[in-house]
Amino acid sequence: MTGLTGERMIASGIVSRADLEQALEHQRLYGGRIGQNLISMGLVTEQDIAKVFSFQPLAPESIEDTGLEMTYLIELTLKHLLILKRFSLKKLADNIKLPLSVVNQVLDVLRREHAIEIVKGQTSLSTMSYEYVITGGGIKRGGDLLNLNSYIGPAPVPIEDYRMAVEIQTIKSILVQEEDVLKGFSHLVFKDKLIRTVGTAMSSSKPMFLYGPPGNGKTTIAETIGQLIPGSVYIPHAVLVAGDIISVYDSVTHQSVQESENIGQKDERWVRVRRPVILAGGELSMRSLDLNYNPTIKYYDAPLQMKANNGMLIVDDFGRQLVDPQILLNRWIVPLERRIDYLTLHSGMKFEIPFDQFTVFATNLDPKKLADEAFLRRLRYKISIDQPDVDDFREIFKKVCDNNELEFSSEAFTYLVEQCYQPQKIPFSACHPRDIVDQIMDEAHYLGHQPVMDQASVLRAWKNYVVI
Repeated sequence: MTGLTGERMIASGIVSRADLEQALEHQRLYGGRIGQNLISMGLVTEQDIAKVFSFQPLAPESIEDTGLEMTYLIELTLKHLLILKRFSLKKLADNIKLPLSVVNQVLDVLRREHAIEIVKGQTSLSTMSYEYVITGGGIKRGGDLLNLNSYIGPAPVPIEDYRMAVEIQTIKSILVQEEDVLKGFSHLVFKDKLIRTVGTAMSSSKPMFLYGPPGNGKTTIAETIGQLIPGSVYIPHAVLVAGDIISVYDSVTHQSVQESENIGQKDERWVRVRRPVILAGGELSMRSLDLNYNPTIKYYDAPLQMKANNGMLIVDDFGRQLVDPQILLNRWIVPLERRIDYLTLHSGMKFEIPFDQFTVFATNLDPKKLADEAFLRRLRYKISIDQPDVDDFREIFKKVCDNNELEFSSEAFTYLVEQCYQPQKIPFSACHPRDIVDQIMDEAHYLGHQPVMDQASVLRAWKNYVVI
């Protein structure tokens, strides 16, 4: 299997099929990315690879270019017209996210079928000046269609186009620089060795498993990684699969970015967003990983892993979900191994989607009790996040004080360590400085005076905070 990207390379003339098969065999033997193997074998250059992973959705020039049938476009347009009632060509094109020339072809058909009529404008003038209204017959047709499927949004893209876009924009193509990782983690206190391992895992885009006692930065590490994932990608408003709609773009989940000024006319069915970062915690369920069909509106919402494609999926507090961890793990086995996933429509039809994301699991439970060796083997980077030593604990305390504009007291810190932590044999935790300082700030705000870090204030905060 050469894959969509491989076929794209062959079609563009960058490599021959024989060269690609040779590189795939080299990859099977020695690992690494297919692009790296092609470069190391002298078959392509870095510039060649960059071209392959460049995706720019251009506006369709015809109905055929949309990948959609005229019948489908007519049905979607009629549902839009139920809302618009009176409209111009431009208004409809803006709503349906297709070029004027394509929408005009649809309107020509609807006029011939007497579903719409012109109420303003002269036939000798440009259709841009026309105003249309939906007729009684059009209203009846649109109402019948709405009962079958209530989707009224941008025209979808075919599932084949979606698969191609995800593969071209793969998370494997990101370039992670050490200096960026160091800068991104500079506000946190972690050992250099840990940050180097995290950066290496990011660069590889292979699954990561963060484990260790609670309150020591696993979630913070995962969220920081999400902020460091570079670049942007195009995702569709919706995807069409066997006549069913799957809504993909989510304005809450996805962060749109401004288009470059020098690009050509873009296919507005696609939205340019920052590489997605999806966080799921204890609320994660099996339902979250399957298509969410709404029987009232009769179309689907994409599952978490589909919305996270070309980006990052964080599974936080793993093992604390309501569903048995082993059931969740079994659901991940095939996607993590083959980088593909299978979804099922309510009709029973199964179809394939890419599973292209940097997946991070985080837990404070014992990994060996959560997962078997087969699953852990698929998580290439297993990173233990331990409790800080006294020097790191002091550094964290200083940073927290600085962030709160509170003067750090070495005497109060030493008192806290020697009189509170050590006698009770309580281990340091990276979250403690934040929570203790919060209490100092809360008390000062309540009493109406300037906060001070001294022996008395840290002791009061400690007694309120720690259960012995």
